[in-house]
This record gives sequence, C-alpha cells and structure tokens, in this order.
Amino acid sequence: MPKLPGVNYLRAVAALEKAGFRIVRQGKHIVMSDEIRIITIPCHNPVNAITMGGIVRDAGLTNDEFKALL
Repeated sequence: MPKLPGVNYLRAVAALEKAGFRIVRQGKHIVMSDEIRIITIPCHNPVNAITMGGIVRDAGLTNDEFKALL
C-alpha cells in the first residue's frame, strides 16, 4: 500500500466531508462519523503520512479515492 504524503488536517477533514463524514466533536482531535464508522484526525500539520494512511483505511477508502477527494 503506497503511503500518502503528509496532509494538512483541514484538507483531510474537507475531503472526508465530501465522502459523507461529518464532524461529531472537536478539540485536540477531530472526531468524524458517517453513522457506520468513527474516525479521529489529529489537529496538527501536516498529519503524518502513516497516520493519514490509517485514517483513510479506517474510513473505508482507498488511497486513490482519498487523493481524488483532496
């Protein structure tokens, strides 16, 4: 699985909102849900490539699908 580059967390949140997720709560981390899955995004820039890959996988997306949403 190829790694994703480090991504700004605000861009990641916007991309996941396009994929149907919504923000549930926000603090040092942003918690998002699509009523089936819950994902957590850390609020720091950039989000580490390995961490971002795990978030994308937990969201049920492929790296290519996520890159298209960015």
